[in-house]
Amino acid sequence: MKVVLRNDVDGVGRRGDIVEVSGGYARNYLLPGGQAMVATDSMTAQAASMRRARDMREAKDRESAQAQAQVLAGAVIRLEARAGSTGKLFGSITATDVADAATAQKGVGLERHQVGLDEPIKAVGSYEVPVRLFGDVATAVIVEVVAAE
Repeated sequence: MKVVLRNDVDGVGRRGDIVEVSGGYARNYLLPGGQAMVATDSMTAQAASMRRARDMREAKDRESAQAQAQVLAGAVIRLEARAGSTGKLFGSITATDVADAATAQKGVGLERHQVGLDEPIKAVGSYEVPVRLFGDVATAVIVEVVAAE
């Protein structure tokens, strides 16, 4: 069954794409959820309009992500945390903590899913953390964890 996607659907396509999916998937998930509409001959113009709007929005988002990447490139973000005498933290530093600190210290609004921290930081030290801002726009920041006094 051919459908026009109204939103981005993981593993299927992006907004405005005309895709071929199984009938059951379309009838049971995409159509009732408002994720897609049945593709007809008259829908091609509407699909093209949706793709143009998506492309313009992506270009704008890419520009702002590149500006943020320039601000964050090589930036040092300093976080204080309670630690024992051996340097082990009482707790941990998570991606949310890094995102909040970047927003506070550098003025760049990050969300936790943009911070590529595989596992929480549990010791005092300096760590290089990748940050994915938009699609292929990425940079790395230095997170410096120091013991709170």
